[in-house]
Amino acid sequence: MNTDLIFDNTEIAFSLKTDSELERAYFLFKMISIEPLVRIGTAATNFAIKAHLPIEGLIRSTVFDHFCGGVNEEDCLSVIDNMYQKGVSSVLDYSVEGKESEKEFDLAKDKVLNIINFAKEIDAIPIAVFKPTGFGRFKIYEKITRGDNLTEAEKLEWDRVIDRFNVVCEKAKDNDVAVLIDGEESWMQGAADALVTQMMQKYNTEKPIVYNTLQMYRHDRLLFLKEEHKKAKTGKYFLGFKLVRGAYMEKENDRAEEKRYKSPICTSKALTDENFNKGLRYMINNLDCMSLFAGTHNEDSSYLLMKLMSETGLLNNDPRVWFGQLYGMSDHISFNLANKGYNVAKYVPFGPVRDVMPYLIRRAEENTSVAGQTGRELALLAKEKKRRKTL
Repeated sequence: MNTDLIFDNTEIAFSLKTDSELERAYFLFKMISIEPLVRIGTAATNFAIKAHLPIEGLIRSTVFDHFCGGVNEEDCLSVIDNMYQKGVSSVLDYSVEGKESEKEFDLAKDKVLNIINFAKEIDAIPIAVFKPTGFGRFKIYEKITRGDNLTEAEKLEWDRVIDRFNVVCEKAKDNDVAVLIDGEESWMQGAADALVTQMMQKYNTEKPIVYNTLQMYRHDRLLFLKEEHKKAKTGKYFLGFKLVRGAYMEKENDRAEEKRYKSPICTSKALTDENFNKGLRYMINNLDCMSLFAGTHNEDSSYLLMKLMSETGLLNNDPRVWFGQLYGMSDHISFNLANKGYNVAKYVPFGPVRDVMPYLIRRAEENTSVAGQTGRELALLAKEKKRRKTL
């Protein structure tokens, strides 16, 4: 199988983008590449939102429309349909962060149930997703992870969190829709991991429905994967894992330094890459009882996974292996993989503009901090602009 440089094909990568959308993407990534500008823009946007200044129209027409599918599920349908015509599926992600009330947690649960109903009717949406802290307070996950005793009120609160997980996972199983549960900060992740494992034991009896997320910039995650594999073999249930590099590196390292414990993060980017790739190899070698969603914007890891699939005789569209990228990023990976028949899904965030801003700010900051990511996007966009001018 020749996988040489398929990600350089910009005609396929940007086939859905009009000339004006291509220009907007180039402008946005150019802005994101300037770190001081991102800091100033973030501060100004936060201020404008808190001061209730009328900036939603501007945000909507620029950064929001590039990185998000819409303000609600119906608003995302044209994006979903267009991508699916090119073979790229969608994972609708209700990207509202930082909520604290039971009412908001129930709303998030209802949103995910609605997405599962959507997914049952629309082939283009095979997978649902939610964050653990979308269904319960960060502090309660943190307290359980530390091993602290809960008050009676907190026990009832945690029971409601478990109930939300159960309702969603049961619905997913009934509708045969996979559900990805995102990874978060290490100091709350222990409680989330234990809860997701319970859901796997309960709902992954015939095939993987519930997927946990392994952030492979954590040096302990490969061992965790192997331990979970042992448990699953003993308990006779299936595993689903989304592998990512991770999204909270600076926060993790800062907290470890402040509280004087060893950081859970790999000491270098090279070690993180190695850890991620080892995770890919391990999962591809154990597909008899697990399924993989490889969430990566890294070309080398994507090529490696293609190679591993080829070497083990897997079809490109084997249902146990998915590639995933974020909407608005790495179209050169997503659309070129889909063009070769691989299972590809874009995370498509949606939600009210103001509520989704924390997510968008994180995207901008991540792009700024990942060496080479924004430069690669810009180079490919420039190449496509040039190609179109010669037509």
